[in-house]
Amino acid sequence: MTSISQFLRQYLLAVQFFTRIPITGRLADWVGYSPELLRASAGHFPGVGVVVGTVAAAVYTLLQALLPDSTFTPLVAAALSTVATVLLTGGFHEDGLADVADGLGGSYQRERALDIMKDSRVGAFGAMALVLVLLCKTALLALLGTVEGTPVAGDASPFDGWYVCAALWIGHVVSRGLPLLMIRLLPHVGDTASSKSKPLADQISLASLLVAFSWCFSALALASLALDAMNLLVACSFAGLALLWMLRFFTRRLQGFTGDCLGATQQVCEIAFYLGLAVSL
Repeated sequence: MTSISQFLRQYLLAVQFFTRIPITGRLADWVGYSPELLRASAGHFPGVGVVVGTVAAAVYTLLQALLPDSTFTPLVAAALSTVATVLLTGGFHEDGLADVADGLGGSYQRERALDIMKDSRVGAFGAMALVLVLLCKTALLALLGTVEGTPVAGDASPFDGWYVCAALWIGHVVSRGLPLLMIRLLPHVGDTASSKSKPLADQISLASLLVAFSWCFSALALASLALDAMNLLVACSFAGLALLWMLRFFTRRLQGFTGDCLGATQQVCEIAFYLGLAVSL
């Protein structure tokens, strides 16, 4: 099998695993499945972010074009673009965030916290975490949506929301690349018998990390056409600091990580990226 075919199979498996995009029939048969293939697909998680970010930016752009000019237009567009990403991914990462919040908020004992995280029900800590994270994400995107001067009354200028669209796109890519370092640096402490993420979290090769950060650097190069390079640097620094904080937090509380921890880290890094962009302005 050629390297291009292998690349496509790994990428499509990552899309199948982390989104609700249907890959069925003969295409699914061609992609196939094995723990080794799923493990190799980890390098394409930022590539999944390209798809999710593109959908989010497209929804934001469409709503900006259809909605009336108003101070609240960026807020509505930000909220509904966030809804679109949740529908596209099935709330995969948000679910991990809620489980982590319930587990670590519900008990200071490591084993008890891990048991709580396995429970599919959402508790008080998980609900609070979801509300706060979605609120922060929507508010920051709405703020970024005003950067380039969202049209106001009496202003006949065309759509001018490229800044937030670029931020949405690159934010989803970078926030899916950084958590892969957690797989490399921390041991997996989840239920190895039942965890869907076990093949992914068991290990990640340097080759997969190279693929992942190739996705990230390529996306950053494209995003620099719309965003100032210094602003991107600040945003990536904020996301990197968020990753370091999550690494320290999970090391102290769990002595490792689970698949839910990866989802929670993605959400935190995404918000940190948007916050870094806002602060850099």
